[in-house]
Amino acid sequence: MDRILYTAMSGAKQGMDRQAVVSGNLSNVTTAGFRGKLFAARAVPVQGEAPLHTRASTIASTPGTDFTPGPINATGRPFDIAVGGSGWIAVQDADGNEAYTRRGDLQIDNNGMLMIVGRPVVGDGGPIIVPLDSELSLGEDGTLSAIGPGEGPEAIADVGRIKLVDPGEAILERGNDGLFRLPEDDDGNIEDLPQDEAVRLASGSLEGSNVSAVEAMVAMISAARHYELQLSVISTADENAQRANSVLSLQG
Repeated sequence: MDRILYTAMSGAKQGMDRQAVVSGNLSNVTTAGFRGKLFAARAVPVQGEAPLHTRASTIASTPGTDFTPGPINATGRPFDIAVGGSGWIAVQDADGNEAYTRRGDLQIDNNGMLMIVGRPVVGDGGPIIVPLDSELSLGEDGTLSAIGPGEGPEAIADVGRIKLVDPGEAILERGNDGLFRLPEDDDGNIEDLPQDEAVRLASGSLEGSNVSAVEAMVAMISAARHYELQLSVISTADENAQRANSVLSLQG
């Protein structure tokens, strides 16, 4: 009976983990630029000092991210931007290191720093600072131009350029802060991607989440039923063991 318990117990744990992933996706259905999390599980033999060829457990298998582009929604706000193709916007994380996002609702703080959800947007020489109270315009290559208060169009000047990158065949990894980065190298370092001149922006629109609310709800129901099934197996195995013990005690 214990081999059934091994499988059902580990299956129930992975079912709970899957529910957590689906719940996270469902809560971000309306988050701009969100990339859904993927979850997979597989059976593996139980490892130990003694051979346990008849014992198996279930573990997460290469969980990752769905990089399918989300829908583009027109907003009419000039500083809502959507990144074309497989490009990404470079921002600074909480440690001051470079990370990447597809979210494009730009904001300007009280110091004139260009931000995305509280993260400074990275330019050619670090975070981008724009003149306060100036009229700003954004080019499709990420170049920011400004006209000072009371000045004419002839006074327009470039004040920075948003760093746009394309990882190409490299796979980005999601951090706990929701930002993406390249995987660590053998020395534990994370390289920054170079500026990609081919990446373009579309202003006045935002990329939506690539999570489907309907599919996420179906996955949630499926995960809940899978978890209930594993608990039912555990309960049945326990009942069978108790009955077997009763039979053996009568025979003894």
